[in-house]
This record gives sequence, C-alpha cells and structure tokens, in this order.
Amino acid sequence: MKQVLAAAVIGICIAVPSAAWATAEEDYVAKLKELRWIEAPTSAPIAENAHLKLTNGMIALGAADTDKFLQINGNLPNPNSYMIAAPDLRWFAVFSFESAGYVKDDEKIDPDELLKSLKEQNKAGAEERKSRGLAPLILEGWYVAPHYDTATKRLEWGTKLRDENNQVIVNYSTRILGRRGVMNAVLVSDPENLNADLVSFRGALNDFSFDSGEKYAEFKDGDKVAEYGLAALVVGGAAAAAMKGGAGFFKAIFVAIAAAGAAVWAFIKRLFNKQ
Repeated sequence: MKQVLAAAVIGICIAVPSAAWATAEEDYVAKLKELRWIEAPTSAPIAENAHLKLTNGMIALGAADTDKFLQINGNLPNPNSYMIAAPDLRWFAVFSFESAGYVKDDEKIDPDELLKSLKEQNKAGAEERKSRGLAPLILEGWYVAPHYDTATKRLEWGTKLRDENNQVIVNYSTRILGRRGVMNAVLVSDPENLNADLVSFRGALNDFSFDSGEKYAEFKDGDKVAEYGLAALVVGGAAAAAMKGGAGFFKAIFVAIAAAGAAVWAFIKRLFNKQ
C-alpha cells in the first residue's frame, strides 16, 4: 500500500510543478497512509451483515477509517460507511446498509419519470448547497439509465452532473437487495476512465455476499417488508417514502449527491491531475 501511495505522489510531482502544491499533496497522501488499509487476499467486512472477498490487489477500509477518509476529502462524518478500492486508488466505492426491510423487486422502472423527479430534487437542493457554501451541481441526465438484474438482485444507474467549471461529474450507484434491507454502493471514478472502472467494480461486486441468513432469497414470512420498491431506491429510498417529496427529502438527496460527487471527487482530481 505504501508503494502505491508513493507512486501516486511521484505522479503528482511530475504533473504539477508547483513545490507548494506537491508538498500539500504529500501531506494528503501521508494522511491516507495512516489509515488501516485491508489488503487482498482476504475478506473485508461490509456493514455488519455482508463481506466482500478482496482479490487482484484490491484494498478496503473498515467503518472508522472510511469515515476518516471521507472527512479528509471534505465530507461530513459518516460512521456507518465502508469502502473498497482499486489497488492504485484509481476508483473507489463507498458502501452503506439501509435497514428498510425486504424490498419487493416486481416494480416496473420508468427512467424518464425518475429523471424528472431527480431534476426537481436537484433544483430544490441548490439552496441547500448555497447555505453550505458549496458550488452548484447541475444534474444533466442519465449516464446509465436505471436497470435491475434479477439474478444478482442489483439495481444500477449513473447520473451525469456538471459543476460551475463545466467539469462533468458522474455518480454511479448500485443497490443490492438483501433480506432485511438494501446495501448502497456509490462508485467514484474519473469520467474518462469510468467505463473501464465499471468493469473492474462490477467484477469486484461478484465477490460481494450477504452473510448466511441475510440473503434476499432467505426471506421468511413475518420479515419486515419495505414500504417502497425499486423506483424509490433511485430517488431516495427511505427518505422518499418518509418525506413524500418534502423539503427534508430534497435535503437528503442533496447530501447524497454532494458526498458521492463533488467533495469526494476532489480526491480523484488531486491524485490523477493531468495538467
């Protein structure tokens, strides 16, 4: 892991000639080195009810260190997240479990209607971003329209946003259905490498598994059933069901977009700046 981070620092020094900037980057990488990285080959815990087998040099962080990682990158504290990443940190994914109950997967998804709802939320979230002193993020459309795989029980979609500097940001989200709720995973990647990184990320997800007794197929009569279906997972999950489109709902969606896109995105831009 130290060799990987050292290589990243070398790349930064070549790409960005400013000595002050290089020093700042070295300080940043030093903070990453302090985290307790889990390295392949092993099985990394994901929340308290799942694991992901790390192969091909994959790395991961537990809850406490994922929280530190996100805060290093300008996010609010989130003690219930877990992370996996490519060996060179070219991409990473943040996981969290939503204990909402068994989500029925027999609902038809209408991408056009969902995009309309997301754009309304994005517009309403502009004031929240402004109040936090953050630059605007404009949702332009789907990078990948929502689609559900009945075999893997995975719902996936990607949204394309644009910041005030006309920089494209892609949030790629995956929801994995389990017996007692949904595992949320957000992939963070450079848009230029996203298609290739998606292949790697999906390959990693093939090694994800809910623990025995927690799998979707192990649902039993009497288990809690979620109050919403697949479409609501795209537009906010429990927040959508609880708020029915109210201001709190918009705030929840804003926080998800900000955490997965703008703030964490700074990490990728710093490590792989090609100026």
